[in-house]
Amino acid sequence: MKEKHRIMTLLEILWTSLKLGLTSFGGPVAHLAYFKDEYIDRKNWLNDRTYADLIAVCQFLPGPASSQVGISIGMLRGGFFGGVVSWLGFTLPSVIVLVVFALLYQTFSLEDAVFIQSLKVVAAAVVLHALLGMGAKLAPDGMRRAMAVAAAVVMLLFPSAWVQLLVIAAAGIAGWTLFQNKADSNLETFETGLSKKAGVTSLGILAALLVMLPVLAGATDNPLVRLFDIFFRVGALVFGGGHVVLPMIERELVPQGLLSADQFLAGYGMAQAVPGPLFTFSSYLGTMMQGIGGAVTATIAIFLPSFLLITAALPFLNELRRRASFQAVLMGVNAAVVGILLAAFYDPVVQRSIFDTADFALGLVLFALLNVWKVPAWMIVLLGTAGGYLLHFSGF
Repeated sequence: MKEKHRIMTLLEILWTSLKLGLTSFGGPVAHLAYFKDEYIDRKNWLNDRTYADLIAVCQFLPGPASSQVGISIGMLRGGFFGGVVSWLGFTLPSVIVLVVFALLYQTFSLEDAVFIQSLKVVAAAVVLHALLGMGAKLAPDGMRRAMAVAAAVVMLLFPSAWVQLLVIAAAGIAGWTLFQNKADSNLETFETGLSKKAGVTSLGILAALLVMLPVLAGATDNPLVRLFDIFFRVGALVFGGGHVVLPMIERELVPQGLLSADQFLAGYGMAQAVPGPLFTFSSYLGTMMQGIGGAVTATIAIFLPSFLLITAALPFLNELRRRASFQAVLMGVNAAVVGILLAAFYDPVVQRSIFDTADFALGLVLFALLNVWKVPAWMIVLLGTAGGYLLHFSGF
């Protein structure tokens, strides 16, 4: 019975994450909004405070933050393999689309498709809905609201991955100074099924691969080994999420003649239009260079560091959360995260989605459906796409 329950839990995680993988358009900020709607508001798999702590921890780690949050939730629900199936469900739909696009890219173009613009408007509505909910919970007092506003202002003026890390670090220091008297001694604990020994081992594997893979790639003439080395390094060392990873990959591939600039940009455009993590751009690039084998190699390589980092971090999170000083740090970090998401709501979400009054009107309707009538996010995607075509054919 216990084994049957475990299998059913894994299947539930897979199905839930697959629905998110099919409907989570709009990039990492929107993904966090979709996760909150599904995992917290609907499934009640974890509470807002635990979710905020996971986001804060993942913000500190290199790699795709939204994917790492999804992996973490899967691990909390179903252990290590829960994280694996959570990642598979969330990632597989966009991998398949981008691999097919790579195979057909010479004749397949979606640059001016109406549904792409509609999905951007959907993302704007979802992000605004999530921001209001997260802001109320994570910045409930004047000091934390001030920290959120300050973080947003800094990120708007200096939009950089390194500045984001500095903002988070500064907010953590400010929280440690200001909020220790607000620490909660009755926090809900969560079970990961991961030991501290597993965490230390995972970190050791990450370090060993970073050292060994370049040596192995240089010693062999295998293109898949070289591909694995490139994408593993990118996944392990890039801070700031999907958009930041693109220029780093471009410098690794285009100047070396592994891919043309036109091929690279075509895949980048398509990656903006699919649901799920932007890191699945690696699936397109791998296919362009080495076919299906290249797609599998590049996809596993770029996401593997996230699994190793999350496995290293989660076993220590429960113990740390019970300490007043660590809670205070996370309070500051969570307030900064609200500000960072607020800045991202303006740039890139609003700047790249709301271009005229028709877009604004559609976004307003979708936001009302989410916020007032509690329509699920997947339905908002369908209604937003239909609304976009209706406005287009009506001449707006």
